[in-house]
Amino acid sequence: MDRPLHRHEYFTINISWWGLSAATGIITPVLLPTLVALFVPWDQKNTYLAAIRVTSLAIAMAIQPMAGLLSDRSTLRWGRRRPYITAGTLLSLLFLLVIGASSCFRGSTLGWLPEPLSGVSAAVAMLLVGMGLWQAAANVAQGALQGLIPDLVRESQRGRASGVKAVMEMLAALPLLFVGRLVDAGLIWLTIGLVAMFVTVPWLITILTVREQVLEARPPGRIGALLLRLIGLTSLFVVITQAASWAVRFGATGLTHGQPDIGWRLAAAGFIGLVGMAGAIVAGVRLGTRVGIGRDAQRQGPFVWWVTNRLLFLAALGSIQGFALYFLSDVHHLPNPAAATTLLAAAVAACVIPSALASGALADRIGRKPLLVLAGLVAAAGTFLLILAPGLPWIVVSACVLGVATGTFMATSWAMGSDLVPRQEAGRYLGISNLAGAGAGIVGVGIGGPLADLVNALQPGLGYLTVFSIYGALFLLSAAALVPVKE
Repeated sequence: MDRPLHRHEYFTINISWWGLSAATGIITPVLLPTLVALFVPWDQKNTYLAAIRVTSLAIAMAIQPMAGLLSDRSTLRWGRRRPYITAGTLLSLLFLLVIGASSCFRGSTLGWLPEPLSGVSAAVAMLLVGMGLWQAAANVAQGALQGLIPDLVRESQRGRASGVKAVMEMLAALPLLFVGRLVDAGLIWLTIGLVAMFVTVPWLITILTVREQVLEARPPGRIGALLLRLIGLTSLFVVITQAASWAVRFGATGLTHGQPDIGWRLAAAGFIGLVGMAGAIVAGVRLGTRVGIGRDAQRQGPFVWWVTNRLLFLAALGSIQGFALYFLSDVHHLPNPAAATTLLAAAVAACVIPSALASGALADRIGRKPLLVLAGLVAAAGTFLLILAPGLPWIVVSACVLGVATGTFMATSWAMGSDLVPRQEAGRYLGISNLAGAGAGIVGVGIGGPLADLVNALQPGLGYLTVFSIYGALFLLSAAALVPVKE
């Protein structure tokens, strides 16, 4: 769209990000870890959490670029993006009920399954199915939604539009201030109902106010071949990351015995984990984008490095968020960890909002790259402060530092991506960038969860300090990944 964006349109094209982010922000760091801890043995909860998140995020990684690709080619009179946003939103509301229903099966096992699966908890199985279906539906909506800024916003305004998008995503943390207390009190169904409301209202605003240009003719290219490429991308990335996860677990397992020096063991475990995560990210992105894009991947070097930067940053940020509840419970022994987790999320959000707005406008003036490098450095500082924090007040300070970095990153990174992708294939390319969105959890939690349990076996709580140190290093590597990118 070539006309300038009106002020209210910055809000209407981004409001659904608030709803999707509110749902994710409640489920990922609070509701899902709480349910897992109820259903599985205490010393295996990180491993089970990793397994559920890896499975559901692999589904998300496949679905989102497919939805983006299909919406790129949609000639429906209602628009390219809104039909997919609607279908995904309505299905996600249905599948929220499956997640909630898992709590009704606590204590039951699936005895009819063959060994060794006969002892699997029915609640865990229901939770896994619910999370997989919910991720599939939510990513249909998200795959189409992320095409709105490239479709409707001229390049000179994308920094500000991306800044508003980041604000919407971070404002979604505000409901956590009271939702965490509901989860601590065991009010699972009330929490599910609130999530459904948070998703529904922004969706209604989007479909009623956003006006799209109807696509008169589909872009050339065989849809079947493009979809197969996206399936191949997901499969290859999952294979690479799971191979890295196995290698890290194999290497770290040997550290649980044989060496008397616990400091040496922690350093070795951290090094093994860092090499595994960083190696999986670089290899997964480069090979995955080559499969997903095809021959054009060689001409899209800046786009590939941008995805690498996003994956390194988001793998660290999302994993800290995912393990925050267990970190506060097992390391700092707080009595109400869900409520404390929501307090940290609110502190992050309070700092993200001014940071994102300022960075979005500044990115339109000085460029995206300098701000993204700064975001990586500041995020690393906030992570190491979190590790050293002696109590909750300093943990909140570290959350604020992470919030400043996150706001800068979210606003600026999406503006850079919107500049780099081909405009007519924005949905497809930005869907492929979900290597960084869904892939962040697959790498960060998928590798970090089992590693945390292994190191916790040496001394309770040390596993979280080890994996958080790895995440701080990933933030630093995210800044280094931008060196080859020229704006």
